[in-house]
Amino acid sequence: MNLSRVVFAPLIEPIRAATGASDATLGLLATLVWAGSAVPRLPTGYLLTRLTRAQVIFGSGVLLTGGTAFVALNTDPTLLLVGGFVMGAASGVYLIAANTLVSELFPAAPGRALGGHGVASQIAAVAAPTLVSAALVVGDWQTTLRAIAVAAAVTTVVFTLVARRTDFPEAGTADRDLLAAVRSQWRIVLTAVVTVGLTSMVWNGLFNFYVTYLTTVGFTEATGRTLLQVTFGAGVPAFYVSGRLSDRLPAVPYMLVILGIFAGCVLLLPTLGGFWPLAALGAVMGYTIHSIFPAVDTYLLGSLPDRHRASAYAAYGAGMMLLQAPGSVVVGGLRGMQVPFPAIFEGLGAGLVALLFVLLMLHLDGRLPETAEA
Repeated sequence: MNLSRVVFAPLIEPIRAATGASDATLGLLATLVWAGSAVPRLPTGYLLTRLTRAQVIFGSGVLLTGGTAFVALNTDPTLLLVGGFVMGAASGVYLIAANTLVSELFPAAPGRALGGHGVASQIAAVAAPTLVSAALVVGDWQTTLRAIAVAAAVTTVVFTLVARRTDFPEAGTADRDLLAAVRSQWRIVLTAVVTVGLTSMVWNGLFNFYVTYLTTVGFTEATGRTLLQVTFGAGVPAFYVSGRLSDRLPAVPYMLVILGIFAGCVLLLPTLGGFWPLAALGAVMGYTIHSIFPAVDTYLLGSLPDRHRASAYAAYGAGMMLLQAPGSVVVGGLRGMQVPFPAIFEGLGAGLVALLFVLLMLHLDGRLPETAEA
């Protein structure tokens, strides 16, 4: 599922070469994947009040298989936009159901469990540039999508077989009123939406155009994909470590520290040149941004009561993704207006600093919730 969301980052340049699509169109493609991940999240929360977690996860696997196969069989940019949206929608359905299920399977240490789940998904993101490079050697950009479609079908079947032999917890049976859950938990949901939504909007625009940016400062596409892989690779230990830290540290201060470090990385990016300085910054930036996801998931899923967990988490997922999704189209649109990358990164970094200041003032004033409502 995570591979389907990030695979278009290393595919941007191959798709441009094959289809002649513009920066704005390619930015829209990447944005629609993330918009697709946002749109079904609230409806998924409703589905989880009627269906089991396992049934919804199965449906997401079927949707991913179909959407990826559709993209792999088309070259028209308009049809690619449709297929990318469907692929994103599958990931949105999956993440709401799966993260909720993982936290309920391991209620004593949700951060550790969610971190482990995040490590598994991040490995797929790390593999994306290598998978694309290998596919370009043996075929073309569509070869990558064909491989993902096959993998999605196989893993969906495997999950279904395992689920049939598993005794799932009954924690979610009390979660039957989505609107009541959102009304009760709106403060913690809003805090998480704003923090992660705006931060990951910057990240979304940055990583989808990271290879393109690196080609403008003298690197080849292959080297750019390697540096992107370093950035994604740092997310593997980030999920593992941050998940465990999230079970031990106060949630809000931990999230604000992560936000501050990531903002500094974005501001520093256009000032650096050379492979090793950029690799080092990419590792820090990748580690930091991926640390925020298990931190916020634990903040929510570790404190939400059973009767609100899936519904409130779905509301968070929908709101966060709607804020995050425009990142690529914003960067692509600015590039279409000939705004240089350094100016774009400086503006995005300054926006994160402003967000950090506002959240810090609210926290010091005691107006950010530390946990969900009991």
